[in-house]
Amino acid sequence: MDLERLERELKNRLPYGYNWGKKQDDSWDAITNFIYTTYSVAKLLERCRGLDSKIRDYAFNRWFNFWSAMGVEDIFCSHPNVVANKNKYDKLVDFQINNTPFDHKTSIFPKGFGNDIHYAMQNKRDLIQWLYENQSQEGRKHLKNRLFIVLHDNLGEHWKMKAELSLMKIYIDEYINNFNLNKLETFNFGDGDIYSDIIFIRR
Repeated sequence: MDLERLERELKNRLPYGYNWGKKQDDSWDAITNFIYTTYSVAKLLERCRGLDSKIRDYAFNRWFNFWSAMGVEDIFCSHPNVVANKNKYDKLVDFQINNTPFDHKTSIFPKGFGNDIHYAMQNKRDLIQWLYENQSQEGRKHLKNRLFIVLHDNLGEHWKMKAELSLMKIYIDEYINNFNLNKLETFNFGDGDIYSDIIFIRR
């Protein structure tokens, strides 16, 4: 994957705002599934021409989140001790780190957490539990091993940081180079122990 090109395209999308209008659902997902085969913002604009403005916003957000996630996954899998899951339909595993499977989730710092970023960084276990309980209520909801990337922008525009692949690469590379399963948080939600951790990325 050409991460430099992808980062440019993600940043080309930033001027269009970030308005969902509604929660993700199967019907609007079906209408906007062209995002998986759309590789530029110019093409995205072309494919959204004629769509209702709310569906267009929905498509722009899905496109942005999907391709940012693909970039992040590529960064992880560029490391020799990380192996990508060849089954792209597997919703539980994106890759393995030292033979331990993980799903990854990039999230903006959640307003609903009820504490600020400084508290979260000192009490990441609290935030991890909150994320498991409150996020990914759609098809990817699961209680298995997950690595969270939590983005925080000092100006409050957290969503824009999903375009900052070069910045995320610095943090992810450092994390993988120092990865130690024994340092991860362990949870049991009723179906055996799972491992989780957070990579905080701030600017």
